[in-house]
Amino acid sequence: MEQLDSTVLATALPRMARTFVVDPLHMNIALTAYLLSLAVFIPVSGKLADRYGSRNVFRGAIALFTLGSILCGQADSLAFLVGARILQGIGGAMMVPVGRLVLLRTVAKADLVSAMAWLLLPATIGPVVGPPVGGLIVTYLSWRWIFYINVPIGIAGILLATIFIEDTRDGGTGDLDAAGWLLSGVSLACLMFGLEMISRGAASGIMASAVLALGVVCGGLYILYARRHPDPILDFRLLQIPTFGLSAIGGSLSRISAGATPFLLPMMMQLGFGMSAAQSGFVTFASAAGSLLMRLGATFLLKRFGFRRTMVWNGLIAASFLLAYAAFRPFWPIAAIYAVLVTGGFFQSLQFIAYNTIAYADIPRARMSSATSFYTAFQQFTLTLGICCSAGVLAISMAVRGHAHAQLTDFSAAFITVGLVSLLAAPACACLPENAGQEMSGHRK
Repeated sequence: MEQLDSTVLATALPRMARTFVVDPLHMNIALTAYLLSLAVFIPVSGKLADRYGSRNVFRGAIALFTLGSILCGQADSLAFLVGARILQGIGGAMMVPVGRLVLLRTVAKADLVSAMAWLLLPATIGPVVGPPVGGLIVTYLSWRWIFYINVPIGIAGILLATIFIEDTRDGGTGDLDAAGWLLSGVSLACLMFGLEMISRGAASGIMASAVLALGVVCGGLYILYARRHPDPILDFRLLQIPTFGLSAIGGSLSRISAGATPFLLPMMMQLGFGMSAAQSGFVTFASAAGSLLMRLGATFLLKRFGFRRTMVWNGLIAASFLLAYAAFRPFWPIAAIYAVLVTGGFFQSLQFIAYNTIAYADIPRARMSSATSFYTAFQQFTLTLGICCSAGVLAISMAVRGHAHAQLTDFSAAFITVGLVSLLAAPACACLPENAGQEMSGHRK
């Protein structure tokens, strides 16, 4: 439901912009607000599940996400939509880590690659069906139905969670680290909104700089605070574990492009190629289709080549295909565009399966809740950063070239920028030990 919502929304942004009478590029705040809400509230999800039970938290999260979806469908302005998306994000923040946390606590490390691939499989279906479904809904119905379709899914999710999810707890009796949550939340919120304001040109340079400065100050205060706290809400000491730290760094560089692509590609197809929402949806879903194919081969490839070699070379290949998106033009045969998107999605999917698995290779089970919350929050932060960076590059390119509206050359500049950032992940992955995650992958020299 969550992945479907995000990908459907990206396809609908140009049509929604016309409804709200705003520039299509300003609609990135609808994506950013949701991801920002995730980043702020994910840190407390693990502790809430420990204290109140995974089933109770999961059901409540689905209900909140569904309520937010209804309000999104009722939005009559961009500001109303952003508020409803924040409510959705709070629900999403409580949904996302629960399944991963339960899996990490119960599955043997030797089975974790396969288990993680299965866990991520349903999340891949959303991006596969999202663009064409969103395109059809926006073209032939109303964009409001992209939110209303979450209602029956949400009701089914609550019923299934009641039947199948055990109400596990981990004895979380300590007080919530409210001070740490406040500092980290204000820091993340200010950093992301400051970047978002700069990318949209929505405020003066002084105001945006002040918001960013507040985020930096609160972040610094949180780091000092967390060093003295025995169980901080975001435990930066986890980064000292090589497999976790390098996965977080390399994964962040790769996820900047992963956050940018769902924002850039549908707009490029509609604004640059002149496609309808339905036509662009049937093109952009190809990347997710390639990702779905990789789920079947990830276990074999990681066992054959190991984590480090796979992540270095596959990272270079995935980034190269992302750079190729910058060359898309209307005169390209549609089959060639499909081939690039499917193949690029195939290799990018392997990279993220590797990141999401190797991160927990050396985490003690007692710290698994903290690690899951930290990693997921870090993940959402960089996805948000990807949207902001790509929107910023678009705006800069338009200003330099004197374009009143985004042109294909502007989208190319954005894809080249995020592609080059993604290339930097390979050197980070090369720092992994040769035998990193050996117990998980089963790879032997």
